[in-house]
Amino acid sequence: MSKKEKLNNGLDDENINSKKTEKIKLATKADKNSKKAKKKSGSVDFKTVKRLLKYATGIYKFQFVVVIISIIVSSIANVMGIQFLQKLIDDYITPLMGQENPDLSNLFMAVVGMGVMYLVGITATYIYNRLMINISQGVLRQVREDMFNHMQSLPIKYFDTHAHGEIMSTYTNDVDTLRQMISQSIPQVFSSVVTMASILISMFTTNVYLTLIVLGMVVLMIFCARYLGGNSSKYFVKQQDDISKVNGYIEEMMSGQKVVKVFNHEEESKEKFDELNEELCDSSTQANMYANVLMPCIANIGNLGYVFVAIIGGMLSVNGILSIGSIAAFLQYIKAFTNPVSQVSQQMNSVIMALAGAERIFALIDEEPEVDDGYVTLVNAKMENGKLVESAERTGIWAWKHPHHDGRVTYTRLRGHVEFENVNFGYTPNKMVLHDITLEAKEGQKVSFVGATGAGKTTITNLINRFYDIQDGKIRYDGINVKKIKKKDLRKSLGMVLQDTSLFTGTVKDNIRYANLNASDEDVIKAAKLANADHFIRNLPDGYDTVISGSGEGLSQGQRQLLSIARAALYNPPVLILDEATSSIDTRTEQIVQKGMDELMKGRTVFVIAHRLSTIRNSELIMVLDHGRILERGNHKELMAKQGMYYALYTGKIEIE
Repeated sequence: MSKKEKLNNGLDDENINSKKTEKIKLATKADKNSKKAKKKSGSVDFKTVKRLLKYATGIYKFQFVVVIISIIVSSIANVMGIQFLQKLIDDYITPLMGQENPDLSNLFMAVVGMGVMYLVGITATYIYNRLMINISQGVLRQVREDMFNHMQSLPIKYFDTHAHGEIMSTYTNDVDTLRQMISQSIPQVFSSVVTMASILISMFTTNVYLTLIVLGMVVLMIFCARYLGGNSSKYFVKQQDDISKVNGYIEEMMSGQKVVKVFNHEEESKEKFDELNEELCDSSTQANMYANVLMPCIANIGNLGYVFVAIIGGMLSVNGILSIGSIAAFLQYIKAFTNPVSQVSQQMNSVIMALAGAERIFALIDEEPEVDDGYVTLVNAKMENGKLVESAERTGIWAWKHPHHDGRVTYTRLRGHVEFENVNFGYTPNKMVLHDITLEAKEGQKVSFVGATGAGKTTITNLINRFYDIQDGKIRYDGINVKKIKKKDLRKSLGMVLQDTSLFTGTVKDNIRYANLNASDEDVIKAAKLANADHFIRNLPDGYDTVISGSGEGLSQGQRQLLSIARAALYNPPVLILDEATSSIDTRTEQIVQKGMDELMKGRTVFVIAHRLSTIRNSELIMVLDHGRILERGNHKELMAKQGMYYALYTGKIEIE
């Protein structure tokens, strides 16, 4: 690297460090926002309602307008039907009473007109219910897409700090309560409100005194609904949280069932589940108890009002103040008014429960995405007039494209030279895991890490691909600070084989091709042969086309690991990270795999984490770690000559714990 480039790199490093304080402030702000979201999970936030409406009106604006109009038409049609009942009795039925040969033609036409009115209401009801199915499912589809797409942008830290079962509960349980609210609760509440307003106006135009009696009844209903409904809503929200906890615990127990069996932990698991289940049962019982009491209370208050109106209305009718048709209509108004009040009270539980779920959904969507302020990208390159330049075609040569502040663009060939310079890191600011780590892995060099569990071996490899960012120091990749490199491009140049294999539902071929979706079948087979996985794959029922589940049922742990190694071979990265890659393979299989691994590691910079020290004897550099510090470094021969910790570990005088 030229002196000028070093100076430019130094200036870029200073710019990155100058942003550190700002990033810490932003991270603190994000943590506070996350805590606020958790605090508000037990209460209704009208911002959540507004946000949900944006989904509906933004995607289905026309249909949403049609729904509102249909609800209004349906509600008014029902009220007009009751009004028509008064006219039917007073103007058509009463005059015919006592006639010897009554003419029923007018009555017949009036009944037909009343039927048409109700038919309009039924049609409008069908229309808005049918449209709400489309709207609700469309909104939920968009919500799930937004959640999943945003989840792909979240940092590893989010998944390390959130139970997978709770995240799954957000996708299933919370989304389902949202569906119920959008498709059922909201239309019913809106319809009920429109109906109540229409009926109240009609009642006032019929008789003010009887209407005042009804309003007194409504005050009692509201008081009852507020007390019982408020308590019910509180417990329904708690029920949602308890369901999330139960789902999270079940997911843990399912994934760790073998461990439970091995350590005879069944009784303790049942006790813990019973405890969580008891909390869920208690919150559900309380929620449903208040909800179930609410409806009879409101219905009986309505019946009480019905009796009062019937008595007083009868007295007014006897004195000629009120017609029989008006009394009949008014009694229908009371029934029609009581039902919407009951529906609103009942549906409010579903609404509040769904909004609590919506807050959790939006909390996931609002999580801070992984920050990537890198600007150095990975491009295809070629040599032209002795200089490295960008190429539009695949040449087999990769280079870092580095734009500078003065407008220059330089290209650095991707070689896999990694340096750590005085790196300090902690998953939380107040607890450092790595202390003053300085190391250099040259191009094509094999670097191994040895140490007890928790010594910081895996943490170092997590920092290379920027799953986490360091608090202090520098990490350079081919002489470039990794903070300048776009994370996607950085990770494109790195391959990883982890101790815990991750397979996906699909064919064996698809699982290997996951590393490179454009790879041909020949490339897949070549990678499998390199990892010595070809033999066992061909013995499967359908060979490379054998369908396996995400858990890899039907395959041994060693076979799953071989597929993971084959996937890395197909990826063909210049830097390879092997995190206990052969720990799940028996000694005999390890010997078979080791040859393929040696082929895979040729010409690459390789970081190896291994408990079996025999697998790292040929490493050019071995780091002995303890509590986040490098105690010893050197090759096998040099470390054995020192007769320090590595010597003690290798000879068995002390064990890796």
